[in-house]
Amino acid sequence: MYRLDQKLSRIRAGQYTRSDFIIADAKDGDMGPSMTSCGPKREKDGSFARHYTRPEFLDNIRAVIRQDIVDIMLTSASNMEALIDSGAYRDSAVKPAIRANDTTDVWVCRGATYAKQASRPFRTASLSRVKTGTIDPAPGAPMTGTDLGLYSITFNNDLTQDYAALEAFHAFREDAARNGFKYFLEVFNPNVDSGVPADMLPHYVNDVMMRCLAGVMKADRPQFLKIPFNGAKAMEELASYDPSVIVGVLGGGAGTTRDCFELLSQAERFGARVALFGRKINLAEDPLAMVRFMREVVSGTISPSEAVKAYHDALAKAGITPNRRLDADNEVTEAVLKPEQTR
Repeated sequence: MYRLDQKLSRIRAGQYTRSDFIIADAKDGDMGPSMTSCGPKREKDGSFARHYTRPEFLDNIRAVIRQDIVDIMLTSASNMEALIDSGAYRDSAVKPAIRANDTTDVWVCRGATYAKQASRPFRTASLSRVKTGTIDPAPGAPMTGTDLGLYSITFNNDLTQDYAALEAFHAFREDAARNGFKYFLEVFNPNVDSGVPADMLPHYVNDVMMRCLAGVMKADRPQFLKIPFNGAKAMEELASYDPSVIVGVLGGGAGTTRDCFELLSQAERFGARVALFGRKINLAEDPLAMVRFMREVVSGTISPSEAVKAYHDALAKAGITPNRRLDADNEVTEAVLKPEQTR
């Protein structure tokens, strides 16, 4: 059993403690921004050299898996295959997961304008190919696939577009059932002007998300949700509405290091039990150190502000020049976090 399964079991049983908080590293950017998503390869003085190549990116992922702090490693299906073939998950407690669909609002390639248009459903990955064999092979047998993926949907308060998105979600659930495939559900905020007033938007997202799951039986429901942090009130409302639904938060933009730690702290405080961060890890000066302090923050052993200082100390010891001065990096810059920021 993976560490993820053990944590989900305790959370569902009402036995959650902060050590059960689930952290996922979202390294699936090649399904959206593509080549640049591997991240900037910087010199120790902080200067930009170039973007990582795919082999270098895979090495970076292997390092996070070996660190054994995150509970889920989310990648594209092709990168999962390469990692499994190289033995990266052999004897690992980190659960591999794939991006199971790639809606058009994540197509943010250089020069592209797809993401500025209303999201449309699309799937590249084949579930039957992703799950080619048992996820719990006999001792000594090679691991061949995974039974877990991320499915993403974006509601835009547009009947035609949202109807098509829900039809595609229905087809995915049937495909998942045929293949014994589990998923977690990512629901983005509208990616175009939805006509929903700003103060109502967090509640609109909560409503449409839970409405689309109301007719779904337990066997076909997501393992957990992944949503933007739309403020303490919206998070608390969603997390308390149905205790059988585990709520997770996505990371969004890179922001400051304090933004990363503050988001983790507030999300957990108001009911989230999962964090899936991509750019906040991948764009950090030292991703492994970032992950280490993320775990400490969410476990309650260190405050967000103290974690920023400790992170900068770790950079100094490694001879890495930070992207920002300590005082600037310890500022909360994301507006949604400011009302509840820790002191």
